[in-house]
Amino acid sequence: MIKLTGVSKLYKDFEAVKDLNLEVQDGEILGIIGHNGAGKSTTLKMMVGLISPTSGKVVIMGRDMEKDGTYVKRYLGYLPEESPLYENMTVSEYLRFFSELYDMPPAKASERIKLLLDSLKLPERNKLCGELSKGMKRKVAIARALLHDPKVLVLDEPSSGLDPLTSFFIVDYLRSLKKEGKTIVLSAHNLFHVEYVCDRVAILKNGRLLVCDTMDKIRKDLGNREYEVKFMTGERLDYEMKDGNYIYRTADVGEIATLLKDISEHNWALVDMSMKESALEDIYVKLMVE
Repeated sequence: MIKLTGVSKLYKDFEAVKDLNLEVQDGEILGIIGHNGAGKSTTLKMMVGLISPTSGKVVIMGRDMEKDGTYVKRYLGYLPEESPLYENMTVSEYLRFFSELYDMPPAKASERIKLLLDSLKLPERNKLCGELSKGMKRKVAIARALLHDPKVLVLDEPSSGLDPLTSFFIVDYLRSLKKEGKTIVLSAHNLFHVEYVCDRVAILKNGRLLVCDTMDKIRKDLGNREYEVKFMTGERLDYEMKDGNYIYRTADVGEIATLLKDISEHNWALVDMSMKESALEDIYVKLMVE
């Protein structure tokens, strides 16, 4: 669906993106994360044709964005990180205005606007955009990006600066869009949301791609796995104790097997056993400081 080959972007003496090779499969959600200045927004802008790469090629739906960008944009929906609305228009007027830019028939536009406002839980359709809360404004901007029912969505920080409930609603809404068959690329600083919603994650650092894979593969290659066993015994042992339980933590499954054997042979009481894997945030921090 989307393929970036050897893509670089140079601003005078600053190379924002360096030799980026990236593919997004049809119907998947790809999350792009990285520090401020890592090249996330620049990459998204090159994807949608707002800026041209200094070198390399962006291909979407089998078409080169440099040559056929006008055609491809009919099937693209883009949400920039900062997306001000026309504050003196009502929500309905604003979306109808954009439907006319997309040359949508009035009846089809009305049906689509109603569907989007209902699915995004936006009842304030006759309210001025300038009177909306930040979360409601973001929902209107998402509705605008979806108005022409695009096949591909490119979203720059879709839940940035929103309260936790609105933020999670938007992330969950993206999952519903995937079920409709849409291909989604998003950037985000909330790594929990990225881990929750994305099929694959691309991590950028100083304009370069460090890794792009599923979370399972990223955890396997770059993360850690820690086991914890809680047990009780009247014997005095050289283990950490908390709330009357001995606690043993290790990443070595062999050590856990030995401890469980001891617990069984000595008739100690096994209270709990759990496993914790590295979260995306842990792996991200590790990569950023290396």
